[in-house]
Amino acid sequence: MKHWHIEQIAWDRFDPSKVGPDVIPLVKAAAMVEKNGSDYAVYLNNVFVGDPDFQQAADHWAVEEEQHGDALGRWAMLADPGWDFDTAFARYRAGYKIETTVDASIRGSRTGELIARCMVETGTSSYYTALGDATEEPVLKQICKLIAADEYRHFKLFYDHMKRYLARENLSFLQRLKVAMGRIGESEDDELAFAYHCGNEGAEIPYSHDRCIAGYMGRAMGFYRFRHIERGMGMIFKSIGLEPRGRMSDLAAKGAWRLLQWRRGKYEQVLARPANENAARAAA
Repeated sequence: MKHWHIEQIAWDRFDPSKVGPDVIPLVKAAAMVEKNGSDYAVYLNNVFVGDPDFQQAADHWAVEEEQHGDALGRWAMLADPGWDFDTAFARYRAGYKIETTVDASIRGSRTGELIARCMVETGTSSYYTALGDATEEPVLKQICKLIAADEYRHFKLFYDHMKRYLARENLSFLQRLKVAMGRIGESEDDELAFAYHCGNEGAEIPYSHDRCIAGYMGRAMGFYRFRHIERGMGMIFKSIGLEPRGRMSDLAAKGAWRLLQWRRGKYEQVLARPANENAARAAA
């Protein structure tokens, strides 16, 4: 059951004068990643064969994810009337696919799979909260608030099922930590980078992971504030069995904040290079 519908968004309040130039490329890329939720539902249904309750929950989750993509895509077409979401998404689907025909989780266990999903929802909940807090455009602010609330509910959904499986599979703390850190590291893989490419670069431009992930992350990281990292760290700690609030969580959040600032600087250096230099590096 959806908690909101795309028709409820106040589209008539769209204000182009309040659209920041760094926001549009991010929304285009995010729209395609969100819209691709159906593939992940197929994957999850195969991983959780014999668990109809979770399979049904995964199907409902995918419907909400696809709505996120539709809402973001519609906003991006308002912000850039020359852009077509369906065309860009078709290009993305043709070039990026996940393996759905599996009979077990790539994380090694069902508990591990659910921890990985918690990491994803932690990241998206934090990101849309940060983007919504930063933008002054009223329609995007509303969309981000709705999506962030969904993503937090999704976190709770996967966390509750994770606890159920943890009681059976009894993963150790170190195993849970390994899965969580591994999935966080995957946030800079081709899923987002290729979405950025398809949403913002012409088909004649060769895809470069380094250039595109810098284009996405170099912009996205600028919208975070420490409070967003602090909240996300609490969710991570909760997922791996640590106290979400306390000295250890505070230290981890401060470390993550410093790392984000350092990474943002590195990505901005890539963005600042002349286009011909980036092209030469991509071809090398």
